[in-house]
Parts: sequence; structure tokens; C-alpha cells
Amino acid sequence: MSASEKAKAKAEETVGKAQKEAGRTVGNESAAVKGSAKESKGNLRDAKEKIKDAFKD
Repeated sequence: MSASEKAKAKAEETVGKAQKEAGRTVGNESAAVKGSAKESKGNLRDAKEKIKDAFKD
């Protein structure tokens, strides 16, 4: 997996998780949903990179 792509995936996942929790804490459901979506996008990016690695070998 490309190190830069892996870093992007982790960063996106972490930012999404933080945004989701911040939204839940203050009662802002919209921010919580956006954070959850961003976290999922990071997870999908990570999965995509793992699949690419699997087919490289």
C-alpha cells in the first residue's frame, strides 16, 4: 500500500471519528452524520488500498 494513500485514509478516518463524536457531544446531529460519512470514506479508502496490494502479489 502506498504510504501516502495509507496516511490519507487514516487521517480521513480520524478526522471523521472526531467530528462524529464532537457532533454527538454538542447535540448536532448533522455534524455527527457528516463525521460518520467521512470516517466511512476513510475506511473504504483503506480497504481499496488493501485490495490493490492483494492483487499486486
